[in-house]
Amino acid sequence: MSLASLDRAKDFVKGSLKALNIGASMEHRMECEQPILESSSSNTSVNKEQFQGWTSLLVLTGVATTAGSCLPVGYNIGVMNTPAHIIREFCNASVSARYGIELGPSQLNILWSIIVSIFLVGGVTGSLSGGWVADRFGRKGAVVINNILGVLAAIFFVCSRHADSVEMLLLARLIVGLSSGLVTSTIPMYLTEIAPLSIRGAMGVLCPLGLTFGVLVAQILGLKEVLGQDYLWHYLLGLYAIPILLSALALPFLPESPKYLYIVRGQEEKGIKELSRLRGVAPEELEEELEVLRAAHKAEQELVASGITWNMKNIVCAPTLRLPLLLVCALQAGQQFSGINAVFYYSVTIFESAGLSKQGSQYASIGAGSVNLLVTMLAIPLVNRCGRRKLALSSCWSAAICLVILCISITYMDAYSWMPYFCIFAVLSYVFCYCFGLGPIPYFIGSELFQVGPRPVAMSFGSMANWGGNFIVGMTFPSLQSVIGQYSFLIFAATTIFLAVFLKFYLPETKGRDPSDLAELLKYGFRSKINAIPMSSSLSRHHRNSSVCSPDAL
Repeated sequence: MSLASLDRAKDFVKGSLKALNIGASMEHRMECEQPILESSSSNTSVNKEQFQGWTSLLVLTGVATTAGSCLPVGYNIGVMNTPAHIIREFCNASVSARYGIELGPSQLNILWSIIVSIFLVGGVTGSLSGGWVADRFGRKGAVVINNILGVLAAIFFVCSRHADSVEMLLLARLIVGLSSGLVTSTIPMYLTEIAPLSIRGAMGVLCPLGLTFGVLVAQILGLKEVLGQDYLWHYLLGLYAIPILLSALALPFLPESPKYLYIVRGQEEKGIKELSRLRGVAPEELEEELEVLRAAHKAEQELVASGITWNMKNIVCAPTLRLPLLLVCALQAGQQFSGINAVFYYSVTIFESAGLSKQGSQYASIGAGSVNLLVTMLAIPLVNRCGRRKLALSSCWSAAICLVILCISITYMDAYSWMPYFCIFAVLSYVFCYCFGLGPIPYFIGSELFQVGPRPVAMSFGSMANWGGNFIVGMTFPSLQSVIGQYSFLIFAATTIFLAVFLKFYLPETKGRDPSDLAELLKYGFRSKINAIPMSSSLSRHHRNSSVCSPDAL
């Protein structure tokens, strides 16, 4: 076909799409098919598309869920570090007063380990139930449930000191862990399901952005000059309830996922109404998106009629879903095995070796947390512009290199006067490399690799892998560090390199692609060829025949 014919055909389809008021998103996708002919106009379309995808309701939903659900998770991850010695003293005094038992150093360490790790146990348990909660109560219902659990835990945190009860402290950590597990398995799915394709990645990054911001807030509020004192620590632990309560004011206005309503629940009118609210246009102007929903609903009905249900056993046993499931779990667990928590744990020692005081080291750690937040914010536009695969691979390789450099620089820290400062540079470089790929992408990649039916269960599996990896690293790193010291970072570097190699061969680019197309690529398991179908092929197919809509293109 000649270039002139291609231009005429493309102009015709563009005009049709504009008549439906959905031209901005699809127009960019068509321009991506001919970068040589229209490279300059394609860049303009990208910028235009990023702004046109957002509506006031979508922004409100993103802000409310990020502040009310994701921020508290990050807050509880980081809040126990700074006031640890104060809370340990409270635990010792509480056990002594209530049971007449004086805890020795080893017994107190065991109790403290239980208090810290029970949060992770709750996270794994909450993740396990996330898929069921999302399907039984809806995506918005899951937000309400985890918010209720979060507020309940905050009440127990505040009351634990007044009641002089270490048991109440343990219960609060378990409940907030359950809430956190629900958040990481349901919120990324909720955000990506309500987002248009053009900004799906940006919405997915909001969850890890909230986590990162929560960790930073906990670091700041935990300073001795703020709330890190022996008579304020219980308020510090429960303060995260404030953003939950504030975001609850927006809950009545938040939409339910149209895909959940239409496909899972079969409530067509409600699904169309919510989709219209989210896009800010009348239902008549959403015909193409509704056509996909109808086809997906029909396919789901056929599955239900045949007796097929999406549970953990069926997903694990389905040959076509094993590789996507392994990709999700590998990314989620690999995020933890990349050593991010270990680096932050070791960073205080590095900063003190550079000549900083203990207080100065805490401020330096807050600086590293600020870098974490800023780079995660940078990932919002990057994930749409560069794609998930490229960012994930770049992040893995660069983070592994930084871990090796960090190990070498710590080894020779005492040999050269300037080496401690180079260690600080290595820490900050690692945080930077981690945050633009390994940090945000694992949380929402499952919602892009899986279709609506198996998606909640797959997200639960991924979230469990993340919390499980966090638990394993938390339990093993102190022992590793005491035995092999800084060389433990080489283990993290090796696991990150292994993850990069695995992703190189088996992770397809998900940017701008329907899960049905990705399912076609990955259905042969380890024999799959992820580059067998060009990225533009699925787009061209939709353009050539608008009546052919994938039932699982969600």
